[in-house]
Amino acid sequence: MEGIHRPFHHRPPPPPLAGKHASIPAIQFQFKPIVNPQFSPSKSAIKKAQFVTKKTDLSSARAGWFLGLGEKKKMKNTSDLPEIVKAGDPVLHEPAREVSVEEIGSGRIQGIIDDMVKVMRAAPGVGLAAPQIGIPLKIIVLEDTEEYIGYAPKEDIKSQDRRPFDLLVIINPNLQKKSNKSAIFFEGCLSIDGFRALVERFLDVEVTGLDRYGQPIKVTASGWQARILQHECDHLAGTVYVDKMIKRTFRTVENLQLPLANGCPKLGVR
Repeated sequence: MEGIHRPFHHRPPPPPLAGKHASIPAIQFQFKPIVNPQFSPSKSAIKKAQFVTKKTDLSSARAGWFLGLGEKKKMKNTSDLPEIVKAGDPVLHEPAREVSVEEIGSGRIQGIIDDMVKVMRAAPGVGLAAPQIGIPLKIIVLEDTEEYIGYAPKEDIKSQDRRPFDLLVIINPNLQKKSNKSAIFFEGCLSIDGFRALVERFLDVEVTGLDRYGQPIKVTASGWQARILQHECDHLAGTVYVDKMIKRTFRTVENLQLPLANGCPKLGVR
């Protein structure tokens, strides 16, 4: 998911990974997360991240997917994290495989989840799928905070029905629409830096799957959270947002302020 644009001064870091040090119920898998799990599915997964701060004019990101490209959060040991895979790598354009129940408690899977959350927060973004760090597995993480939402204009927050929610980790997600209502807004992707396009998404969805401990989870979402879930689940099918975009609206972040071409649909609920 695309990054959050924000002013370039110190902000307190986001909260630590939920439940990372919490004890695991006896009915759940016992595991010992590892810091640097070894992956082989994609050569991109073993590259080290080289985070570069990029300043972007605040006004240029108006009405963007996550309001422009944000500066990378300063985190310890970011060199140990996998880099975000960019468009063109086959791992982004092929279906991911399901994670077996037996795998979920392993140090490898738990390490992948920990890395995904750290990469998402370092970007910063509000969602990430495992293929985006080169791992073709059906795992997504997402989180939207008061801080991130605070950078958006109030009128956009209202029109997008955007509300904060805590960290979600969903393994093998299955997404179903809950109504035929839809909305059109700009989207972007951390795997396709610096661009946006209008995408039509359902307003209400339900996602079922397993949490990071292998327990059933169900998320009923609307508005912006529903959009994030659809975007991330698409990644697991080998689909990126440009595959679904309204083509004539594709543009650079710097050109978000420019009017849409004649004949393009208007932003908002359909």
